[in-house]
Amino acid sequence: MKIHEYQAKAILGRYGVPTPQGEVAFTKEEARAVAGRLRRPVMVVKAQIHAGGRGKGGGVKLARSVDEVAELAGQILGMKLVTHQTGPEGRIVKRLLIEEGLDIKRELYLSVLLDRSAAMPVFMASAAGGMEIEEVARERPEAILREHVNPAVGLQGYQARKLAFGLGLSAESVKLAEPFFQSLYRAYLETDASLVEINPCIVTGDGKLVALDAKMTFDDNALYRHKEIRELRDLDEEDPLEIAASKYGLNYIKLDGTVGCMVNGAGLAMGTMDIIKLSGGAPANFLDVGGGANAEQIKNAFKILISDSSVRAVFINIFGGILRCDVLATGVVDAARELQLKIPVVIRMEGTNVEQGKEIIKNSGLGFAVADGMKDGAEKAVRAAGGSR
Repeated sequence: MKIHEYQAKAILGRYGVPTPQGEVAFTKEEARAVAGRLRRPVMVVKAQIHAGGRGKGGGVKLARSVDEVAELAGQILGMKLVTHQTGPEGRIVKRLLIEEGLDIKRELYLSVLLDRSAAMPVFMASAAGGMEIEEVARERPEAILREHVNPAVGLQGYQARKLAFGLGLSAESVKLAEPFFQSLYRAYLETDASLVEINPCIVTGDGKLVALDAKMTFDDNALYRHKEIRELRDLDEEDPLEIAASKYGLNYIKLDGTVGCMVNGAGLAMGTMDIIKLSGGAPANFLDVGGGANAEQIKNAFKILISDSSVRAVFINIFGGILRCDVLATGVVDAARELQLKIPVVIRMEGTNVEQGKEIIKNSGLGFAVADGMKDGAEKAVRAAGGSR
């Protein structure tokens, strides 16, 4: 789950990470009131959406008076902000962060995330703050410092100092960096975050470290432990189909292809998307109905698939184990009839009760195509969707 910058800063602040003074505003009038309380020579008006690159897209502006803050707020609120992370469809700005401007001497990059290959958290830092970290990693990988953290003992003092010296901080700033890094790691650990990123973390003119920007994402499976974080979810920033899928207990991610995929098991889903690409098509989604899905869940999954206007064909690829093939077939047939399905459907299934499942499909009279293996199914689905993109 993602949250907004101002929400991430509030969480980090509770753990002792310094952040600029500021408040959220939902209207031009609220922005004016916040600016009146701040009364700084320079203030920043920042669009709040779940995407990076806001400054390049025109969503971050400097203001030097209360009136200018209000004027900029009126321009940014309601605008469609397009960045490299939103795609061409962009996001509508519905809230702003109004905060103080600071004296920036240096910009750094800091993050804590899980390194799955090492099975432990990794603290990453770079002196190339303010830039896209993916670009830095591609062009200058040596510019990124990495320090793995043993979760049994946490971030040690010598590790924090090693990172600080590696960033080229002054001796005075190194003293401030160690508690800063410790607080950042503690926030990551105790909130069950999957990512904490500060880009940039600035060194001010007087040598202090401040989180000028902040991004946090959380492990959905741990949100039951954090009611206060779960309540920060902004449904306006999420795809409506993904929201609907979460209500039905389905794992769904919308993509930009034309072949809708319904699969049980994340590994099989990844393989299915790959073979669709190899067959010259493009998957329209990742949809894992899970190993124990029932006919009702299958029907709900179908509703989500065909609600996507870009889907021109559906490829159902199921290995029957806990989810028996006859249960799958029943759910598919019932959903197709209820929804008056108009798009082609290709089904490949193997496993428990596969013959009964194929018989149900055959006797449905709905004209489903039954595939002989994954490759055959992918090729048929891509042809049915209109061929390669």
